Amino acid sequence: MGTLQQIHNWSLMHHPRWLVVPRVALGLCLFIKGISFMVNSVQAHQLLYNTAFAASADGIIIGITWAHLLGGFLIIIGLLTRWAILLQMPILLAAIMIMANQYGLFASGAALPLTVIIFLLLVFFLVEGGGPLSLDNYFRLNPK
Repeated sequence: MGTLQQIHNWSLMHHPRWLVVPRVALGLCLFIKGISFMVNSVQAHQLLYNTAFAASADGIIIGITWAHLLGGFLIIIGLLTRWAILLQMPILLAAIMIMANQYGLFASGAALPLTVIIFLLLVFFLVEGGGPLSLDNYFRLNPK
């Protein structure tokens, strides 16, 4: 049995049902951030203004917006959870590096700590998966 299969089996055996609440909250945070980028793209442009990505900021913002919307929705319902999380991780890692570079690690405001917490939740659910209350688990148990 491969390592990934062992991790998957362990997470199914040791996944408490209450972990669906933080998974849904994580998905909602990402989905709401996607809506925020859609409504207020000026904020995203300001983040990317002094970086190497400034030339292609419009395309990056559109990609991040749709990645957050789709990934957040998939995490909420627990469908393709690990793939949706893998889609989010480079975006959040880049956001952490950009915000730490522009504002510093200890700047006032809650954006950087919240981003770090969301990234840590992504790492946690990458290992744990969607859990027993997810569409991943439903389709695994009902392969028809």
